[in-house]
Amino acid sequence: MTENSTVQIQKGLAGVVADMTAISKVNPETNSLLYRGYPVQELAATQPFEAVAYLLWNGELPSAEQLAELRAEERRHRALADNVRAAIDLLPLSAHPMDEVRTAVSVIGASDVSGAGSVLDAAGSPEENLARSVRLYAALPAIVAYGQRRRRGEQLVEPRDDLDYAANFLWMTFGEEADEVVVDAFNRSMTLYAEHSFNASTFTARVITSTLSDLYSAVVGAIGALKGPLHGGANEAVMHIFDEIGEADKVVAWLDEALAEKRKIMGFGHRVYKRGDSRVPTMKAALDTLVEHYDRPDVAALYDALEGEFVSRKGIYPNLDYPSGPAYNLIGFDTLTFTPLFIASRVTGWTAHVMEQTASNALIRPLSAYNGVDERHIDGYVPDAEALAAAERPEELG
Repeated sequence: MTENSTVQIQKGLAGVVADMTAISKVNPETNSLLYRGYPVQELAATQPFEAVAYLLWNGELPSAEQLAELRAEERRHRALADNVRAAIDLLPLSAHPMDEVRTAVSVIGASDVSGAGSVLDAAGSPEENLARSVRLYAALPAIVAYGQRRRRGEQLVEPRDDLDYAANFLWMTFGEEADEVVVDAFNRSMTLYAEHSFNASTFTARVITSTLSDLYSAVVGAIGALKGPLHGGANEAVMHIFDEIGEADKVVAWLDEALAEKRKIMGFGHRVYKRGDSRVPTMKAALDTLVEHYDRPDVAALYDALEGEFVSRKGIYPNLDYPSGPAYNLIGFDTLTFTPLFIASRVTGWTAHVMEQTASNALIRPLSAYNGVDERHIDGYVPDAEALAAAERPEELG
């Protein structure tokens, strides 16, 4: 075991550069998250989510004609397929919505790659994977919306071809047209969540892709990673905290107790950002418009009180999940639906990374340092001659 004494272990792969990517980065000089070079706050303020998806997949913002083509293709695949709905309906209502979405994506994938004939053909061509990405992006709003309606005992709402992505998503979820201020806030949130370099779920997708598995398998794996509260589940956890505190004047007492119990306060801190999450100001501005629209100053008061108290005590700033949780709550989404909304957005980034990994692939297979017991043997075991001969030829061992 002494051979590991000089091995440097980077727990959580912190600080390890695993590969190159042209999709996104955090610019340390401006503390801005960039999608293909564009600051995300600029994209959120000026672009529909369809244009952001196109940018992530293709490297450039679309022309008017290219955007129209993408929108037309997305609208062709909005409806919830019968077999996907049937699979969701088989799940208990007590199942977490993340499990619904994971199952639905598996069904879509099984149907879409069923003609591949062999696992050797599963990875797909660049053209096939781009088409699969668009279809999956188009299908997810119906899956997420139906999941929430099913748990509420409500009927499926069919998509509308006259509404853009964000507006149609809200229509299918709530069965009524959303006001423009709500559509705009929701569109911005989708843009802000779309991509974030080699985060846990994206790296999971790239690892799966590196084996030459199919795009859908990579997305299913990414969904599994996103379900964890240290990643995608954080916006859901933020709303639980808000519900637990109740109102602004109870923040101090609640935080005293939470810190004394050494509880992790979700919605604060980020491994990448050291000067605060660059996406927060944009999402906080969207939250402010919703607070005014719904006349809910109590939400803003609680938000400000908890942020101010926590930052002053710990010096740790909010991440994107902190403003997005109360924003989604005001729009009307159930807390359990928050992380599936993350999926509907991040699927654009995931699939962009799947295609990038496929274009310049190497199997991702890190090493590990062993810290178990030294070699030992079963009493009375006598190896046969073939095994002894193989042990003398280590170069032949796999």
